[in-house]
Amino acid sequence: MPERSSLVRAGRAAAAVGATTTAASAVGSLAGAAYFARRVLTPERERPDDTEVLEVRDGGRRVLLSATPETVVPGRYGLWLDGGAGHVRLGDLTDADVAEGTVERKVLGVDVGTLEPGGARFDGYFYSGTPRSALGLPFENVEIDGELGSMPAWLVPPAAGDGRRWAVLVHGRGARREETLRALPTLHRAGWTSLVPTYRNDPGVPAGPDGRYNLGLSEWRDIESAIAYAVPAGAREVVLFGWSMGGAIVLQVLDRSELADRVSRVVLDGPVIDWGDVIDHHARLHRVPGTVSALSRSMMGSRWGKRLVGVHESVDVARTDWVRRADELRHPMLLIHSADDEFVPVGPSRLLAQHRPDLVTFEEWRVARHCKEWNTDVPRWERVVADYLG
Repeated sequence: MPERSSLVRAGRAAAAVGATTTAASAVGSLAGAAYFARRVLTPERERPDDTEVLEVRDGGRRVLLSATPETVVPGRYGLWLDGGAGHVRLGDLTDADVAEGTVERKVLGVDVGTLEPGGARFDGYFYSGTPRSALGLPFENVEIDGELGSMPAWLVPPAAGDGRRWAVLVHGRGARREETLRALPTLHRAGWTSLVPTYRNDPGVPAGPDGRYNLGLSEWRDIESAIAYAVPAGAREVVLFGWSMGGAIVLQVLDRSELADRVSRVVLDGPVIDWGDVIDHHARLHRVPGTVSALSRSMMGSRWGKRLVGVHESVDVARTDWVRRADELRHPMLLIHSADDEFVPVGPSRLLAQHRPDLVTFEEWRVARHCKEWNTDVPRWERVVADYLG
């Protein structure tokens, strides 16, 4: 996943810079913190391969892959080929050889390109393309007028009903709209119109003034524009979906948008409930000194630090801490989060559910990695979401 590789490199580099602080004083600490903060906030355009296709077997019905923390997990997944130009849908594990470092998986379909030995990139979207090409669902390409200009979106009508119930689906940091495709069949069957917008710094759309992510603190305005599109188009009820940073964006919409009262409910999958917790988690993983991690957060949110970090408006990480701000929430929400999420720790989701049992319905998964709960148990995910929206 793009967001993962970006923060991994950030952690390693910041750790290397931060390691000089004992010998080079606060200058090294400041440099390490600035670098770490920039990497957290910088969109990653290059998406490197992370998996090796070792052998195509059984006439293309099975494939042997290098064993990685991602490829060994049960479930349905996708595989990007040729730098993202090709795509394959993979089924469950059929064999694994720990000693050899390999896994074998079913091949459910080749969407684009040719499956052959070589580099590839594992992904949790499972589907690729558009709602029509991936799922056979009718859809329309629409343009949403936003703060920064026109933002493309997919509009998927419901299978039945009057079309007045709308779901706005918000993908995560460094992800693409395809991340949301997994949810569309459930919404389509249940009679929901689905709107899948892009937001600033997505590929091919207007960038923010600084070209950096603001962790939801500016992106929320683009999702507000999506709601503003839905209401005159007939929406009488709006549900917001958010994956990963998309969850952080949704929470800022609920807090700051004048249209928040149009939202009836929220569904969050592997959400960032507290960016400070996520940043500290990655700092610990990569042995970034705690002082460097704390300083990076301070720099993001301060006037003096934003120039060093390269942001147009301060990124106040404290505003993203919804465990601390739990009493301010007023919208019912379904939280889906895996205890084995390696990228966004489940702790803040658990705590938010404990603090607001009146609002939060919490569904905890096991085994699934970041935002891959659907992949490991499709029937459960679809049942939980359909029941909540019903």
